[in-house]
Amino acid sequence: MPEPKPGARPADGSTPGAEPERDPAVADEPTSPPVPSDQPEPRDQPEPPDQPEPPDQPEPAATAEVPAPRWSGSAPVPPPLPRRPVWGESAEPTPPPPVAVGPPEHQTPVDPWAGVDTGGWDLPSAELPPLPPTMSYPTPPDTRQWSGPPAPPAVSHPVPPPAAPSAPRAIGPTVPARPMSPPAPPTMPKVPKQRRGRRSAAPPAPPPGWQAPKGYVPVPVRRRRRWPWLLLLTLACCCGCPAYYGFPISAQYPARAALPVQVDDLSLRQDNRSTETAQKLEGEVRKEHWLAEDTFAGVYSTTSGKRVTVFGGTGFRLSPESDAEAEISRLTERYALSAPESVDTGVRGRHERCAVGSADGSDVVVCTSVDHGSIATGVFTRLSVADSAGLLATLRAQIVQPERS
Repeated sequence: MPEPKPGARPADGSTPGAEPERDPAVADEPTSPPVPSDQPEPRDQPEPPDQPEPPDQPEPAATAEVPAPRWSGSAPVPPPLPRRPVWGESAEPTPPPPVAVGPPEHQTPVDPWAGVDTGGWDLPSAELPPLPPTMSYPTPPDTRQWSGPPAPPAVSHPVPPPAAPSAPRAIGPTVPARPMSPPAPPTMPKVPKQRRGRRSAAPPAPPPGWQAPKGYVPVPVRRRRRWPWLLLLTLACCCGCPAYYGFPISAQYPARAALPVQVDDLSLRQDNRSTETAQKLEGEVRKEHWLAEDTFAGVYSTTSGKRVTVFGGTGFRLSPESDAEAEISRLTERYALSAPESVDTGVRGRHERCAVGSADGSDVVVCTSVDHGSIATGVFTRLSVADSAGLLATLRAQIVQPERS
């Protein structure tokens, strides 16, 4: 058999005579099973003949120490840390699931006396003292219910011969007599309830046992009829007062004003001077009565030379009397008026004042008439106070017309 050449490597590619260094940690780990190969194992191959050893090589020492591996596969493992509970998981330990128990008929019966000696049941007992004799109760006497006065004493009769003894009669439990209830107290007669406004047919009866005092004489009292004065007064205040004060207001307000061309024998003058005077007076009325809804002013005259100047306005007025006095006071300085006097108009809610004065060297009479819906003032020449008041009422009736719905 040919000898191996020096420098030749084995079939596995490793260097002969040199053992490859392996990691001890890797060496301790289990290796994968060897893969079978087509090459024959060493034991199947023919062994080479013994070769003479070189004489100069020293023998290895038998006591040489094997170096300790650097790594060890049995390192201590620390215990695992406690697991943290998951969010939403209960902190209490989960109880173990209950053990399923089958129905009782499928379970093995258990003998409660198993292992107990039940051979002898004769147990020694202590001797108890004998019971005392029972005493019989005495027989109660025969009783009967009370039903009246006691019976008269019995008359003696000859004693009959003794009769044969009879069987004892069974006596049941006695029923005690029911106590009598006390008599009920006398009831008072019920007095009938009287209605207001109606008189009863008969006076109520006095209570039992009542006695009139000495010298008392019953006299029937006549009830006074109650008239509903309060109701009538309420109706009068709620309905009468508003109607009394509200009717003049509704009859006089609202109103409209328009100057007619002819009033009886008076004619409206429309020349430049009269028109200018009327405009000036109307502006004064608008300035003094700034709440007026409509204003008017005009100059009238007759063929005989009488002259009448009238002016005023319409609008709601709550106190006509005070407004009439204020209008006369406003015109007092202009016409040098004397003390005003009141004139009865005959119309509820209308007040009129008249005063004598002078204008342009001639005597004049100034009258003003005020109601809840308008004010009218007139300056009259060559007329008396009574005639001026009457003529103002005629002019007012033609100029101011209330708007009644």
